[in-house]
Amino acid sequence: MCAAIPRVDTRTRVVIVRHHLERFRSSNSGRLAHLALPNSELVDYGGREPAQPALPRDGAWLLFPEGAEARVAPTPPPRALIVLDATWSQARRMYRKLEALRGLPTLRLPDDTPLAAARMRESPGAGRVSTLEAIAAALRLLEGDAAADPLDALFAAAVTAAGVLGRRTG
Repeated sequence: MCAAIPRVDTRTRVVIVRHHLERFRSSNSGRLAHLALPNSELVDYGGREPAQPALPRDGAWLLFPEGAEARVAPTPPPRALIVLDATWSQARRMYRKLEALRGLPTLRLPDDTPLAAARMRESPGAGRVSTLEAIAAALRLLEGDAAADPLDALFAAAVTAAGVLGRRTG
């Protein structure tokens, strides 16, 4: 997979808050997004000592499926985009428990955000995509196709690799 990871420079800082149980999952796409985005940060949350992580506030938006759907970039655009990297039930709990998220504006992708045909995990419903797909869609909205297309290609490569690995070990 290392050769498939592009370098995607963005104006928007992407802060990925990863649930501690995602850390060692081979299907964790948040880690791939972080490796591709030099202007990103990966913050682990939870476990034995669930400390509240320090997250940016000034100009930060939370990427989460709450509120009105965004079909155009907000003005002014977010300086930082905080993304929860977890299963959907874990992400809902993180949303409730992380004090740093309270009061942040929310960027909600449209429910008709297209899903890639192949998946690493089953989507629980319309508009529910992997962390990498969500970041790509948000960056497409905020910065255009040049930021999103390489991430979409990375997701496709990861799905292909996961299928190959699954056949080898399954």
